[in-house]
Amino acid sequence: MSYRDFVENPLPAVFSHTVPGIGDFQLQPLRRNDFELIHQWVTAPRAQFWGMQNATQQDVAECYGQQIESPHCWPYLAYFAGKPAFLLESYNPAHDVLGQYYSVAQGDIGMHFLVAPAQGPAIHGFTHAVMNTILTFLFSHPATQRVVVEPDVNNQKIHPLNRDAGFQYLQTIALPSKTAWFAVCERHRFLPRPAQETTV
Repeated sequence: MSYRDFVENPLPAVFSHTVPGIGDFQLQPLRRNDFELIHQWVTAPRAQFWGMQNATQQDVAECYGQQIESPHCWPYLAYFAGKPAFLLESYNPAHDVLGQYYSVAQGDIGMHFLVAPAQGPAIHGFTHAVMNTILTFLFSHPATQRVVVEPDVNNQKIHPLNRDAGFQYLQTIALPSKTAWFAVCERHRFLPRPAQETTV
């Protein structure tokens, strides 16, 4: 399968992944009736690095409506134990501002994710399980060779998580909205914990 096939036929519509000791995750394409929930997540104080603190519901609807309609973006809402658990934005960096700051390689895919506010007791290792699920999902497509990210340099919580998952931090870049680390996770460096996944 070529990279063109990957772009024109994006990731599976539904993906299920089991992380031992944590539980089951399901990813489904983001829908318009999810926008109100997403607005609550992205405007919460804990989501300061998402860059939408002052966004209105209309702003969120326009932003994610464009992603849903774009042939170069694939947003998903993930569920855990039947409840919304995290937002995943995946995209072709060749058609994103990030692509202006590095040499995009065939098989690159960009991603952002935002974990939902905790409901109930904290689950030890949950965020690592989220990252494991995301990378397993993205690398489930045979055309994906690298996952690229550009977290804010000041987001001290995400950097250890990225490194633990296999991301290599290469350089800082001055994006229009932030100074970011540019990091990549190559297919051969991602060694997921034993898990079960199914694509439907």
